[in-house]
Amino acid sequence: MVASINPIPVSLYVHLPWCEKKCPYCDFNSHEVKGPTDFESYIDCLILDLSNSLEDLNGRAVKSIFIGGGTPSLTPSALIDKLVCSIKSMVNWEKNLEITMEANPGSSEINKFKEFRNAGVTRLSIGVQSFNDHFLRSLGRIHSGVEARAAVNAANEVFDRVNIDLMYALPGQKISALKDDLDLAIGSGVGHISYYQLTIEPNTYFYKYTPKVPEDEVAYEMQELILSSMCQSGLSRYEVSAFCRNGEKCDHNMNYWEFGDYLGIGAGAHSKITQGSGIRRSVRLKHPDKYINAISLGKSAIQSSSEVKECDRPLEFFMNALRLVEGVDQNLFSERACISDRIIREQVDVAIKRGLLVNSRSRFQPTELGINFLNDLLEVFC
Repeated sequence: MVASINPIPVSLYVHLPWCEKKCPYCDFNSHEVKGPTDFESYIDCLILDLSNSLEDLNGRAVKSIFIGGGTPSLTPSALIDKLVCSIKSMVNWEKNLEITMEANPGSSEINKFKEFRNAGVTRLSIGVQSFNDHFLRSLGRIHSGVEARAAVNAANEVFDRVNIDLMYALPGQKISALKDDLDLAIGSGVGHISYYQLTIEPNTYFYKYTPKVPEDEVAYEMQELILSSMCQSGLSRYEVSAFCRNGEKCDHNMNYWEFGDYLGIGAGAHSKITQGSGIRRSVRLKHPDKYINAISLGKSAIQSSSEVKECDRPLEFFMNALRLVEGVDQNLFSERACISDRIIREQVDVAIKRGLLVNSRSRFQPTELGINFLNDLLEVFC
């Protein structure tokens, strides 16, 4: 394969859309398993989809692979092995390639952890959300707190790198309950924790039947407790919702936040690909059946595709880059937004004067105020 002259790093996202039960807060492209599911045909289509899309990589070595969903760990481990081996046979990849896979704490999935590792998965991300049975039920989760703790312990034994996803400001949650979750998460010894505030998204069950969640003041107090607890335990906040120990940042997410490219394969997967001085975004067909049918018939699985206008690129860049506590090198803007940084100098000066950006000649970095009021900071670039 001819080496690429495109300096922008590229990652691969693989979407496995099935889950056992759709959670009431979930707005991802996920579909409940209802009866026998032809996982093998879907995996074959993923492989063919990638084969048909290699020109988007333009010879670049893949920086990271993220297998998300849905609940990817529902997929038989032999098919995950087939998928990873096929990907590696088709693309160049960087040394120490990070391959993350999402998993739920169900016992049947825990039994497959070693098989996933043997298939090439290097990092496991477990959707815990809470260790408390009451809040798990309120979130529509089908695992228990005991199963969540067992899954984290098992993952730590099998994988060198483990992330757990947690949520706060849950219906009826108080500070004391959050502290219990924090103590269990930090005490588990994982190297990476993603902590998200429960938000009510359109087209979800919670949007139609909205539960009573903590008031904004309480949610802010919860956030402050999370920040202080993580800091005291040696987990550094490097992104708005992500904390890690030394050397355990998520390579895949870092590429998103630094406005790198990514090729998405699978039902509903999104891609961002830079070609020359242009940036193209595309989305695959969302329903698994339609996606499989299109690929099987040799048709395009692209549902929509559009160029990112130059006037929209500053906001798109900063929506990602300013989620990072340390920000990004200023040179990344012109390199990855493919436009001169002269057009944003006025907005940058405004953000600095408002105390939302650090006054730096080398980095675009949010201040503590900018991180806490990120929407206000981003409005400057609208």
